[in-house]
Amino acid sequence: MRMRFQNKRVDVEWLHTNFPCMMACPAGTNAGRYVSLIAEGRFEEAYRYARDPNPMASVCGRVCAHPCETACRRGQIDKPISIRALKRFLTERYGPESRHPLESRRKPIAKLPYRVAVIGSGPVGLSAAHDLALLGYRVTIFEAASVAGGMLRLGIPEYRLPRGVIDAQIREILEIGDITLELNRAAGRDFTIASLKDAGFDAVVIGVGAHRSRDLTIPGVELDGVHKGIEFLLNVNLGYQFRIGKKVVVIGGGNVAMDVARSAAREVLRAHPTEDEGLIPREENVAMVAAHEMMDVSLAALRMGAREVSIVCLEQREEMPAAVEEVEEAETEGILIHGGRGPKRIVGRDGKVTGLETLRTKSLFDANRRFNPTFYENSESILECDTVIMAIGQMPNLEFLRPEDGVKVSPRGLVAADRETLQTTAEGVFAGGDCVFGPRLIIDSVGDGRRIAASVDAFLTGRKRERTEIEVELLDRHEMLSGYMELSREPIPMLPLGRRTGITEVEVGYDEEMAMREARRCLHCWVNTVFEGNASDGSQCILCGGCVDVCPEQCLRLVPLEQIEFTDNVSSHIQSNEALYRVELDDVAAEQLGQVTGSAMLKDETRCIRCGLCAARCPVEVISMESYNFASQGLAPMVHLDLAVTS
Repeated sequence: MRMRFQNKRVDVEWLHTNFPCMMACPAGTNAGRYVSLIAEGRFEEAYRYARDPNPMASVCGRVCAHPCETACRRGQIDKPISIRALKRFLTERYGPESRHPLESRRKPIAKLPYRVAVIGSGPVGLSAAHDLALLGYRVTIFEAASVAGGMLRLGIPEYRLPRGVIDAQIREILEIGDITLELNRAAGRDFTIASLKDAGFDAVVIGVGAHRSRDLTIPGVELDGVHKGIEFLLNVNLGYQFRIGKKVVVIGGGNVAMDVARSAAREVLRAHPTEDEGLIPREENVAMVAAHEMMDVSLAALRMGAREVSIVCLEQREEMPAAVEEVEEAETEGILIHGGRGPKRIVGRDGKVTGLETLRTKSLFDANRRFNPTFYENSESILECDTVIMAIGQMPNLEFLRPEDGVKVSPRGLVAADRETLQTTAEGVFAGGDCVFGPRLIIDSVGDGRRIAASVDAFLTGRKRERTEIEVELLDRHEMLSGYMELSREPIPMLPLGRRTGITEVEVGYDEEMAMREARRCLHCWVNTVFEGNASDGSQCILCGGCVDVCPEQCLRLVPLEQIEFTDNVSSHIQSNEALYRVELDDVAAEQLGQVTGSAMLKDETRCIRCGLCAARCPVEVISMESYNFASQGLAPMVHLDLAVTS
């Protein structure tokens, strides 16, 4: 490898475009790197890339909503890389839950004379404690429940996230530095923020999540048999007995509603054995299972939920906010989805639920795109049931905050915090996750925890987080793996429907062969085609058009300059960033564009598959392939910071 320019500048916006999976990850994980290393069979090195920036890698390998996959450029061609499943493959080999866990290469730096209190042991609290411990702080985590993990343990069903994985992940974090975990210690009951400061804590981190269900104000909510989604999950996940009927309706269309419905199906099966009277599958459920190619499913498995549990949501099936795979898995397990219907009232008899009356949804948003559902008149229908579980959203419980704490709460009932530093209105008090932004992804909370750790460090010591550096490597020879564009997305193995009972984990995961095959589909977005001429011998493009002809995706075009419009905004941008365009414009001044003659090479970055054929075809070697690698000497910094280029 060799460098072309000593002080090359890289446009941040262009960089974000060309690292879509990495830039989409709130924790700054370089997904493309560990995916490509899996393809080469370098699993241990790949695990380091997956784990180093993310203290919750093992958890995220199972339940992350993977914004990286949504951003994956391969998805614009056929289907995105199964990044989350590949992360799980790595953590099962080398994570704390594996038989041969790798010891972290990151060790705490010199101890500091500061103590930090963390309220809540969910993703925000754990990731903040992890990074603070590595920075040398003494950290105490206060958890109100009798077990650690927050909503990871209390809100996510065990069939999606085994408790052994949570335990292993938390144990790894607690062992990384000076971290103390205190269970059964509730804010407001056992301490306040003011009392923590009086006790000698130099900073406080609030990561209490959103453990309170939103209420639905319709007639009948007081009937026996009506429950709230979060409370239901808390009871099930803690192993408490929960009285449930034979016909359950879940109201809601998000991921929590899917978890509630699938957990309810398992509770129905446990509470009402299959030989009970009236538990014969309806014909539409048999047909639904057949449509999922489950012809060999046993009758007992069909009874596990299809005729027992239904979901009612305002959105149509394709509009539901829940992740597509979660909806599909719910349907596979026999759960019926009644989309495009809103609850009008819960009906009952003798004080007990007998059904849910709904209306057909006419629209979800008003003319100003504000959420304001309307319904068709005279479209009422009643869905028979004996249990209704409301899963329409969550909100934090902030009753522990006192006026003397100085922490303001927004009109939405959330902690008010600076969006960059995540410091609240009280000096030295920081907050992140669901209690600040409302319910969102686990990986967002992990990212918040890491940002909080950096902000606490800056607040107490004045240190600033290190800049992220970009190492630019000129590749003498770039080749993609053979047949990478012909590979289809590898389906993630799942447990057969007939074996999905109780807490049994549903997703099986990739084996080595499948993981490598899926990883070979990666487009290596950090490698890019660069048209900058050959500095060593002064060669320039001869306009032969060979690169255009050889490009399999037709993403290159040679266009006469007179056919390109240079608007005032474009000219102004170029003038303000001359150093970024000195090579591309071949020393043509911005004000000359539109006046000089010649040709321009235009490239559609979104279609490039990094095959390198254009560079190989160029007879004068003015096209090269360069690799852009993030590097830092310090604590796995977030990648949205200021950028520098090394040579």
